Amino acid sequence: MKLIKVIPFMKDETKLWLDYAEENYKSAKILLDSHLYNSTLQSIQQSIEKDLKALFIEHGIKQRKTHNISILIEVLKENNMPIDIDDDEIDLLDAIYLSSKYPIGSALPDFYPDTEICTKCLGIAYRVKVEVRGYLE
Repeated sequence: MKLIKVIPFMKDETKLWLDYAEENYKSAKILLDSHLYNSTLQSIQQSIEKDLKALFIEHGIKQRKTHNISILIEVLKENNMPIDIDDDEIDLLDAIYLSSKYPIGSALPDFYPDTEICTKCLGIAYRVKVEVRGYLE
């Protein structure tokens, strides 16, 4: 299902970030089907990060360079765009970024990722994607 619909007033750069986020999301689904769990989680984290940053761009919110989902969520909340994601989910997503990019074990510090955790993270990504698009309509 394609979630991106054309919104006439959307900035071109915002649309580009959403397109990349969508590509990461679709890649995560393909990687999960191939049982490539670290790569699945990395793509999920990137999808969420890009969706959130699209809101920064569209609404002219100054952003510093970060991959930290917690920071992005907090800044959006301060700008009256809260995202419905709990602290445990944020911690999970923030644990993914560095450890899924470099060969220091699995993407999760306490155990190796599997279908269940990847499916859970895909669900989080989908919820974030829907909420972000709601703020853009």
